[in-house]
Amino acid sequence: MLHTLWSVKGGSGVTLVSAVTAAIFARRSGRAVLVDLCGDQPAALGIAEPSSPGVRDWLASTDGSAQALERLFIQVEPGLWLLPCGTAQEWPEDRQPQLARVLLDLGCDVVVDAGLITDLGRSLASAGRSLLVTRPCYLALRRATSARVQADGVVVVADTGRALSGADVAAVLGLSVVASIEVDPAIARAVDAGLLIRRTHKALERSLRGVA
Repeated sequence: MLHTLWSVKGGSGVTLVSAVTAAIFARRSGRAVLVDLCGDQPAALGIAEPSSPGVRDWLASTDGSAQALERLFIQVEPGLWLLPCGTAQEWPEDRQPQLARVLLDLGCDVVVDAGLITDLGRSLASAGRSLLVTRPCYLALRRATSARVQADGVVVVADTGRALSGADVAAVLGLSVVASIEVDPAIARAVDAGLLIRRTHKALERSLRGVA
């Protein structure tokens, strides 16, 4: 299944939620692919910055085969593969739906870190499960209502001191909250140390049961 996670405001937590979700799928079923559309995943996963081409380069290339795409995969840990971002900025419009078809045909769970939503993210979101990741703040909700992206649910990343709750998010957006994650300093330290998926975060993984 194709799961696209996206946001409308920076710092919403898409990178973290995508990485942990992909790791959960990989450990559960033996194989999962994490597609990085914004370039932040190598740092979060604690791996070297890829020097090889990525998904954007595949979109811009003349070889649109599944084999060409799979050659770009980087193994992060047993069962978990990263499709890095790449550097190309332009590609034919028909390659975006082609990418969705190839990812759907991989036969495993594919998690897309779409970051701030773009046309490419919209294309992938429309082809599978689309999840908005947001903090419960007025500005983010206001942007989300005008994003014109269909979502199947919301992941709320909540920290202390917010005036709005998950229920407020659901009411404003008219979407169900599939997961609510409390901001945890220990998680932030794991990200800073490149140990996000190398450590077990039981509370976080329990919170993501509605996603993975």
